[in-house]
Amino acid sequence: MAATSRLRPKVMTLTDAAAGRVAAIMSKKPDIVALKLGVKKGGCAGMEYTMDWADEIGKFDEVVEEKGIKLLIDPMAIMYLLGTEMDYQEDKLSSGFVFNNPNQQSACGCGESVELVPAAPERLAEAKG
Repeated sequence: MAATSRLRPKVMTLTDAAAGRVAAIMSKKPDIVALKLGVKKGGCAGMEYTMDWADEIGKFDEVVEEKGIKLLIDPMAIMYLLGTEMDYQEDKLSSGFVFNNPNQQSACGCGESVELVPAAPERLAEAKG
């Protein structure tokens, strides 16, 4: 019997605004191959999102290509970022990337840290395909 393949859900998606902003920044950084995203412990709510420019793809990085942008997801962050949409917002006083994450339980008042829980087991199973 032949194996069947099915599409796995993307760990993350980008809005048009986020893709445009990342593309604009990357156009000025010719040695960069992708934007790497992850999470780390810290802040008053318990965790913080991390964003770094990558000049190579790590052996265990999850690669997400969306709207012409290559994202690398740290393997330890996949269970916290599954289903997240990354947006870029500007207003009169600030601008920045915003994460619309279904795994986020709360955020601190300053907006620098968040409380994240791992994705539900059935969503992780879908992602592993």
